[in-house]
Amino acid sequence: MWNDTDIPLAIFFTFRTYGTWLHGDERGSVDRHNNAYGSPRIPHIGHFEAISRDRMKHAPVLLDGRRRHATELGIREVCEKRGWKLYAINVRTNHGHVVAAIGSYSPERALSAMKAYATRRMREDKCWVEGHSPWAEKGSKRRLWNEKHILDA
Repeated sequence: MWNDTDIPLAIFFTFRTYGTWLHGDERGSVDRHNNAYGSPRIPHIGHFEAISRDRMKHAPVLLDGRRRHATELGIREVCEKRGWKLYAINVRTNHGHVVAAIGSYSPERALSAMKAYATRRMREDKCWVEGHSPWAEKGSKRRLWNEKHILDA
């Protein structure tokens, strides 16, 4: 069944920890100029990766078990507080995936809220004591327009 509105049924969010996937990486990357659906990724370019690494403000961030757990709890909390239906969550060592129905709320603002709640929860649980964010800027916000898209995500 197709959702015939301007509001997707859910959003598939993917977000990374800081410094764990740089431009020039062998996996390819996306930047603000090369970020349309289906567009090619920036290919592996060793010196581009080295430049990206040199520009880093701090070490890459990895999530251990305590940080992953706190991140999940923070995301669950913001979804409950905002009345968003959480379909799925999977927090990994260097990234997280969330499928949530956020209604007409801005996907960009929703992802920012998820990261903020996750960081706050890590700080409360004393597993993140740094002054900076553990997250890379932005993230993927793929719109899911029907039930099959949600199940596939």
